[in-house]
Amino acid sequence: MAEATTEVSNESIDLLHKAHAKLREQIAKVIVGQGDVIDQLLISLFSQGHCLLEGVPGLAKTLMISTLAKCLSMNFSRIQFTPDLMPADITGTDVLQENRETGQREFRFIQGPLFHNMVLADEINRTPPKTQAALLEAMQERQVTVGQTIHKLSDPFFVLATQNPIEQEGTYSLPEAQQDRFMFKVFVTYPTFEEERQIARQTTSDFRHTVEPVLSAEQVMELQHVVRQVPVSDHVVNYALALVRQTRVGQPGAPDWINEWLAWGAGPRAMQNLLLGGKARALLHGRTHVSTEDIKALAGPVLRHRITPNFTAESEGITSDKVIERLIQETPDKESELTSDPRLGKIFAA
Repeated sequence: MAEATTEVSNESIDLLHKAHAKLREQIAKVIVGQGDVIDQLLISLFSQGHCLLEGVPGLAKTLMISTLAKCLSMNFSRIQFTPDLMPADITGTDVLQENRETGQREFRFIQGPLFHNMVLADEINRTPPKTQAALLEAMQERQVTVGQTIHKLSDPFFVLATQNPIEQEGTYSLPEAQQDRFMFKVFVTYPTFEEERQIARQTTSDFRHTVEPVLSAEQVMELQHVVRQVPVSDHVVNYALALVRQTRVGQPGAPDWINEWLAWGAGPRAMQNLLLGGKARALLHGRTHVSTEDIKALAGPVLRHRITPNFTAESEGITSDKVIERLIQETPDKESELTSDPRLGKIFAA
């Protein structure tokens, strides 16, 4: 094994597996379809990560997130990002107030909407970089600094940001380096014909489903700890490393087509998120070990915002997802083939 961990108890496995099924059941009362998106949100939550959701308007991104918050019995806040939003609007600010007992004026910190367990940053690309940076700092450090005072954020702390890909006027795109703070970048796609038929019937009637809470904040924190106890074999670690390190342009073991198509590859945070996400996915499916199938399933949302196609690739219609698909196809998942491949051997020797 690659790491020494405490054995995961059957009770913890059973709790997370049942919670997964119950969460899917409750969310399905309101959200039609989008099973893969919901699973990726839950994997990110239990891995202590954050998610960036991208999709055109009207695909229920905001409704999906608010419904998940109701299922988790956690404090929830929604921040509608706008061009005039300032960092203090989300972090909070010091306010000068008079102390009624002493009659003296003193500063009192008023918490902003970041001081909740689950935060929806709606249309994050509509606010200026200064405010985006304040959010990203809170995501990474789990604290905010106002003046000379550091204020710790609530635990657990989970940020779900949405962005609209079709409107560029009045938007501020997140730089690639800042997108790296998100564990997953999830694409929310159009529903199928049958799903859209069900949406039409469900949303135009007078009936409203009631969502019941499944987990408390304390249980979420407990399960986040359980996820990190899941063991990972050396073979699975090597497979994840092979996928990530092959994206690095000009490095040993990188395929020629990677050097032709990419301007920049993924950093170490991609490998960490692949393994953590793999642990959570394994438990959600009732397994106590991570497989290469878990890594493959999460390679898209983990890597798509961490690799940058160059002009040549874009002119040929090559997207990040197409690069990831080819990487998975060309990287052997069997241990004997992975270690014996001469090109991949350069990666492990580097």
